[in-house]
Amino acid sequence: MGKPTGFKEFQRIDRGYAPVADRITHYSEFIVPVSDEELGRQSARCMDCGIPFCHNGCPVNNLIPDWNDLVYRGDWQSAIETLHSTNNFPEFTGRICPAPCEAACTLNIDDAPVTIKSIECAIVDRAWQEGWIKPQVAALRSGKRVAVVGSGPAGLACAQQLARAGHAVTLFEKQDRIGGLLRYGIPDFKLSKKLIDRRIAQMRTEGVEFHTNVHVGVDLPAAKLREDFDAIVLAGGSELPRDLDVPGRNLKGVHYAMDFLRANSKRVQGVPLPDNAFISAKDKHVLVIGGGDTGSDCIGTSNRHGARAVTQIEILPRPPEKENKGITWPYWPNRMRTSSSQEEGCDRKWCIATKEFLGDDKGHVRAARCVEVEWKKDEQGRFQMSEVPGSEFEIKAELVTLAMGFLHPVHDGMLKELGVALDPRGNVQGATEGAKAYHTSLDGVFAAGDMRRGQSLVVWAIREGRQCARAVDEWLMGTSDLPR
Repeated sequence: MGKPTGFKEFQRIDRGYAPVADRITHYSEFIVPVSDEELGRQSARCMDCGIPFCHNGCPVNNLIPDWNDLVYRGDWQSAIETLHSTNNFPEFTGRICPAPCEAACTLNIDDAPVTIKSIECAIVDRAWQEGWIKPQVAALRSGKRVAVVGSGPAGLACAQQLARAGHAVTLFEKQDRIGGLLRYGIPDFKLSKKLIDRRIAQMRTEGVEFHTNVHVGVDLPAAKLREDFDAIVLAGGSELPRDLDVPGRNLKGVHYAMDFLRANSKRVQGVPLPDNAFISAKDKHVLVIGGGDTGSDCIGTSNRHGARAVTQIEILPRPPEKENKGITWPYWPNRMRTSSSQEEGCDRKWCIATKEFLGDDKGHVRAARCVEVEWKKDEQGRFQMSEVPGSEFEIKAELVTLAMGFLHPVHDGMLKELGVALDPRGNVQGATEGAKAYHTSLDGVFAAGDMRRGQSLVVWAIREGRQCARAVDEWLMGTSDLPR
């Protein structure tokens, strides 16, 4: 694919960022794209490697060499058709996916993979600009009604596929706007919400009916959905956050990361908030506990608030600067990464555990008492953590965000009312293969995305939403033409 000698002739050139001093003054996207001419050269680097490992590296199985070749040849309209054949929302993945496809690229053996994510994003952005993306309204209606609960990427992908198959789809969202974590969990500077609104408009024309401010299992009994719809898809998120059970946890100023991010996103998007709902980092020493994407988003948001200082701690060891390709490639490697938010300013520390939060005389957090830890293998080869004697220290902290991941979906409400079986991790039980793919333990009730697999990536959510739609269509009609 591309130019046979392109990977030898052209160096990897990727998108850049606006300067830090500029971008932390606003909440708009700050990626600086490369020119179409340069994208043609970058696409030419796709090397016809024989076995496209990028296909398996990408959870939605994007046909990456195919649309790389089309961009190289200047056929952008065919490129978006090929891209959409596997991915409903490439403008989302082209911005917030960590790009496991690039880790799997054969050229990554030399640390210079094809700029797959940037090319993907450029294809869909140009397609919208040129007016090539239009609603795909089903020619025939099935007469079947499907309820989708949850409007994150899994729910949106599932709803769109089912509507295009001719079913009457109603999507329920407990928040006041559609998008799930895409809307309020991911900061606007990483993903403009206009991109979500544009897709919602397309889906409305395709026949999807949206209902916001409806919390199924709380405002609307789940039994009512079973009465009114032929099938139900549970596509909510894995929303129960991992807590930190240490003394001082209930001090003022210690918050779950998602509460901090959601409140900020609502304010940025003009959603009215009670005075006590917004959590400000302005002029504060901020401590972010957790080294993942959510923690990174807390850093970027705190810097935009005007935090005095931001510290991020992680209980795991610092990853190596460079992975051993012979062991890891083409799989996602554990190596040192620095996000755009971390580049904007924070002090990062590894192998740190939190022992206690210390408060002032007004009941507000003022510091965290921490300890260094070390990881060693036991006799069975499993890593075990132990505290380093005499290593305790304090970190000044007037705002703490707990960004340590999520355990499983919230069980109270809808899941308890339905009585669906759960797996050992607390997720809704359901397989992905075979005759009962994406079925729950209840007939006619399906599950996809984080609710079924646990917290994961946007690409996995889209993949599961699409595959679940096919399973639902097949269950309703006996057969399905929807792609997997």
